[in-house]
Amino acid sequence: MIQVEGLTKIFNDKKRGEVVAVNNLKFNCRKGQVFGLLGPNGAGKTTTLRILATMILPTKGKIMINGLDVVKNAAKVRRQIGFLSSETGLYDRFTPRETIRFFGRINGMEDKIIEKRMAKIFQGLDMEDFQDVRVNKLSTGMKQKLSIARSIIHDPPVLILDEPTVGLDIITAKTVTEYVKSFRDQGKCIIYSTHIMREAEKLCDVIAIIHQGNLIAQGTLKELRKNSLSDDLEEIFFELIDQGENLE
Repeated sequence: MIQVEGLTKIFNDKKRGEVVAVNNLKFNCRKGQVFGLLGPNGAGKTTTLRILATMILPTKGKIMINGLDVVKNAAKVRRQIGFLSSETGLYDRFTPRETIRFFGRINGMEDKIIEKRMAKIFQGLDMEDFQDVRVNKLSTGMKQKLSIARSIIHDPPVLILDEPTVGLDIITAKTVTEYVKSFRDQGKCIIYSTHIMREAEKLCDVIAIIHQGNLIAQGTLKELRKNSLSDDLEEIFFELIDQGENLE
């Protein structure tokens, strides 16, 4: 489970001074749940996920993942999570198989377990045809699948996925979203950032909309529709963003 209370992140910019990237966020994500984090570019989504993944420290607030404080117990938290982001690096000279072996060992896994789990993941993500091709020869979709495989090789109970289908063709994106559904069915706790409204409608159990660092709405799709003039998530999204800007 993920519990976020009062999460704030302030950056110091030479030109603009203090910049509040994330402001007093509060939300929870349970086991067996996909929690969608939606917002325009620069809203604070990636900053939030990087804090959850122990990549950067919060300025204020408390974040607990499976009972562990992400600041005080960062190393233990990393064992509990799988983090996917556009900034996730891959080694060009490695093949997918070599990549997964490498990261499995980093996570303290035995070789036999790595091989067994790798075979299952490669089959599930349709990676078997390119498992021995060097990363620098892979397409964008193949690399994204590999990044997902890398983030789940150690079978973490918590997944933090930042735009997992960005840049993918419709078939590859469908494979990825179906795999995320299977993670939910396994009882994993999933934070899912996306700007694709149709994807969020189909996949997310709870949706939070963030704008200029502030959480401006949160609820199930049914709850968001109840408080809106529209049933369409994209229309609801723009309605809420406009309301947020009018309050400034």
